[in-house]
Amino acid sequence: MRPIILFLLILGLSQSVLSQTFYKVPFAHTYSIVAVDSATGEIGAAVQSHWFSVGSVVIWAEAGVGAVATQSLVNVSFGTRGLNLLKEGKTPREAVDRLLSDDEGREVRQLAIIDTRGNSAAHTGKNCIPAAGHI
Repeated sequence: MRPIILFLLILGLSQSVLSQTFYKVPFAHTYSIVAVDSATGEIGAAVQSHWFSVGSVVIWAEAGVGAVATQSLVNVSFGTRGLNLLKEGKTPREAVDRLLSDDEGREVRQLAIIDTRGNSAAHTGKNCIPAAGHI
């Protein structure tokens, strides 16, 4: 009985210490851009973040198709699925709406899509951090 009580006491104390440490870490922000040069038709996407190597899960682009960025709590399937929807002839707005329609986490996601003609659509979920947004 005593080992169980000791284990529970240690577990409880460690949770208290870990939770205090977590809240002392300041939030870090990620910024993404998807763009098309209307003169040349070149497409680009970029991301800047405090977090290491986020480019592998945040941005996707394909020549002649468009670009996709997803951040906040990332759904990595949005990248290839978004590009595939553009290939099928969907507009960026239709692609964003389709991706979010069956996503239970849509209110904690950010998503932006642009096509080769410069048409774009974006979404910022209402449960993202207060500084989150899109233009």
